[in-house]
This record gives sequence, structure tokens and C-alpha cells, in this order.
Amino acid sequence: MSIKGNKPASPSAPEPATGKSGIDAQAVRDLAALLKETGLTEIEIEHKGARIRVSRGGGVAAAAPAAAPAPAAAPAAAPAPASGPVAGAVPSPMVGTVYLSPEPGKPAFISVGKNVKEGDTLFIVEAMKTMNAITAPHGGTVREITVADGTPVEFGQTLCVIA
Repeated sequence: MSIKGNKPASPSAPEPATGKSGIDAQAVRDLAALLKETGLTEIEIEHKGARIRVSRGGGVAAAAPAAAPAPAAAPAAAPAPASGPVAGAVPSPMVGTVYLSPEPGKPAFISVGKNVKEGDTLFIVEAMKTMNAITAPHGGTVREITVADGTPVEFGQTLCVIA
């Protein structure tokens, strides 16, 4: 069964050619809602021998037997240069939504040119309704902030550069 865009599955949709009994349409709807809520572009789960992948942006959601190989995902951003990450880059340790201040209307934790010490809070990344403080791995001066407040971030994405 395939679902394009954000249209929910029809209860009378044909069964997948996997021989498994029906796909839980509510699970697909719940996953689609989770994508919208978290800002993620794709999510995949495996449950009772069925694999369900839901993606946004004109992607296709599909169900397949667990033994089927998962297709390789194309990178969403340009590949990193061969030289590796920028020296002093602070990567996101998780997928989520980044916040630059402790709460709306409050000043940002950091700004370009500010000196920070190891352990200072730099950002908050919200992942699955949990707020996670992102701290400075080392002291130095903030040279660049590479994310905007309230935007989705990926695992390993550079949040800022401290030199």
C-alpha cells in the first residue's frame, strides 16, 4: 500500500503484496502527525514483521516485509567537504528542533563574539517533547551560529563554531 503526500490511507486500500494482513491506517496517520509535529522529513518503523515508512514532501509511504532491504536514503544536504567538519564546530547530538534561548522572549544563550566556557549552555534541542541542553564541549569565542531559532536540525548538523 502506498500513500502519497499527506492523504490518509483508505480503509479499502488493497493489501500489500507481502502476504501480511492489513496495515494499521491509524499507525500511518500517527506517524504522519509525528512528522509534522517534529519537523522531520521521514520516519520508519518495524512492527510485527511489517515495515512502515512515511515521508513528507511528495515522498511515498510504503509497507514491506521486514526481510526486504531498506532503500538507501539520499542525503538531504550537500555532502561535507573531504576535509571534514570545521575546526571548533559543535554538532547536534540528536534530531529535533533547536532553540537559541531558554524560552520565547528571553535573550539567546550565545551570540557571535561571546566567550563561553566548557559546559555553558549553547542551545536547547527539543526531541520528542523533551528539552535537551546542548553545552559547550570546550571554551572559546563563538565565531558563527549556523542555525535559526525554532528550526529543525539533524544529527551531526553543525549548530555553531567555537574557536
